[in-house]
Amino acid sequence: MPVKQGRIDVHHHVIPPAFVEVMQAKGITKVAGAPLPSWDAAKSIDVMDANGIQTAITSLSAPGVHFGDGPRQASDLARRCNEFSAEMSARYPGRFGSFAVLPTPFTAEACAEAIHALETLHADGVVLLGSTDGVFLGDARFDELMAELNRRDATVFVHPNLHATSVNIGLPMPGFLIEFLCDTTRAAVNLIRTGTLDKYPNIRWILAHSGGFLPFVAGRVADSGAAPALGERTPQEMLGYIRRFYYDTALSPSRYSMAVLKELIDPSHLLFGSDFPFAPAPVTAVQCQTLDASDLWSASGQYGINRGHALQLFPKYRLASEAIVAAPVFEDESFSSRFKRAMTGPMGSLTESMRDR
Repeated sequence: MPVKQGRIDVHHHVIPPAFVEVMQAKGITKVAGAPLPSWDAAKSIDVMDANGIQTAITSLSAPGVHFGDGPRQASDLARRCNEFSAEMSARYPGRFGSFAVLPTPFTAEACAEAIHALETLHADGVVLLGSTDGVFLGDARFDELMAELNRRDATVFVHPNLHATSVNIGLPMPGFLIEFLCDTTRAAVNLIRTGTLDKYPNIRWILAHSGGFLPFVAGRVADSGAAPALGERTPQEMLGYIRRFYYDTALSPSRYSMAVLKELIDPSHLLFGSDFPFAPAPVTAVQCQTLDASDLWSASGQYGINRGHALQLFPKYRLASEAIVAAPVFEDESFSSRFKRAMTGPMGSLTESMRDR
C-alpha cells in the first residue's frame, strides 16, 4: 500500500537479534508484563505503509542493554544493536532513523557509545531509560554523559523502565500499564529538580507516552517550585521547564490526554508515536484513526503532529519540495491568555476530573 501522508513516528521499536539472544539466555520472555513480540523490519514496513508512516525513528525498549552484568557486556550489546539499526536505515533509505541505545548506568561507556553512534553511525539521537538500576535521569553520575550530549545538541528520547519500587509494588497488573508512566514522570521531574535542563540547555528531550503523568500533575509540580527545598522557583518558571519537553502520542491519542496537552504545551512540542510492535498492528491503526478523527486540532495542527513538528527536530527527513515552517500557535488566543487560563479554572477542573478517574 502506498504511503499516503508521510507521518514521522518517533516511538517505534526495533528488536535486534542480538537483543533477543540475550533475553533468551537470561530466560526473559516479557517486557514490563508484555510478551516480547516477534519482529523484523518487514513487519514494520507493512505497518508503516498501512498507516501512512513515511519514517520511523527506531529505539530499543526496556530493559535496555544492561542485564546486571558489567559494563563490557552492556557496551557490546549496545554496539551490536546500534549497528543493526544503522544497517537497517541504510537498507531502507528514508524509512528508518534511529535513537541509539547506550550502556547506562555506566557513564564512561555510555559517553563512548554516544559519540560513536552520533558521529560514526549518524544516529538521530539517543534513547535513555527513565531509570536504570534504580538510578533516574538527572542523577549527578550522568553529568559527563549530559555534557557530551549537550555539546552535540542531541535529541534524547526518554523511554520508561521498571524501577525496583514498581517491580515490588505488588499490584495485579502488568508494569507497562501504570508503572511505566511513573518512571517517565519521576525522571522528568528529576531532570527539572536537579537543574539538568538548565545545565545542559542544548539537549532536546522527548518524553514517551505523552509524558506519563507529568501533564496531569503539571499544576502541582509548578506550585511546588515555591518551596525552599525546591529552589524557590515560580510556577511560571516550573511550567516553562515542563513546556521545554517534547511529548509523543504513543498509546495516548485519546481525547482525554490530548485535551490536557493542548492546554499545557506549545503545539510544536507534540509528536506522533506508535509504540509498534509492542502496540501491535491493530492497535497502531486505531491510534492513527483516533488522531485523524480528533476535532481538537486544525488541519495544520494535524499536519504538525503527524510530520511537521518532527521535521523541526529532524530536518534531514524533509522532502526536496517540502518547506519546514514554524508550527502554528493556537489560532484563537495569545500565549499569555493561554497561560493564565492554564493556571486557573478550566485546567484545575480538568486536573481534578482526571484525578477522579
